[in-house]
Amino acid sequence: MATISSDQVGYYEDEERGAGWLLFAASMLGLGGAFGIIDGIVALSRSKFYTANATYVFSDLRTWGWITLVIGVVALFASFAVVARSQFARWFGIAIAGISALNQILFVQAYPFWSMMLFAIDVLVIYGLAVYGSRLESSRS
Repeated sequence: MATISSDQVGYYEDEERGAGWLLFAASMLGLGGAFGIIDGIVALSRSKFYTANATYVFSDLRTWGWITLVIGVVALFASFAVVARSQFARWFGIAIAGISALNQILFVQAYPFWSMMLFAIDVLVIYGLAVYGSRLESSRS
């Protein structure tokens, strides 16, 4: 009969917490990607939906609609890759969440509260993937 030492118990607790963060990161990347696709389509089709007189860092709302649409599609793919739990997917997810966070900061003129909420979610995704992304990969080997 095998016994479990006290440091192994702590390891398994961290592994469970890491699994929750990875599930959260994958689902939020997917949800953020889906909302990015919707935001991009709305910005392209009805540019007066957000605001009429917003000033952007460069270009206009249609350009940010295309940028947001592309980032949303890539974030959706990244969420599926994070579920696979490879190291490439982890770093790809961190990069896409960072790009998405930057996009939301620059898109803030269109819809301030929504952009800040998605920015906060992107920061949490980066945290979850950076802190807990490598633990489950090393425990599988």
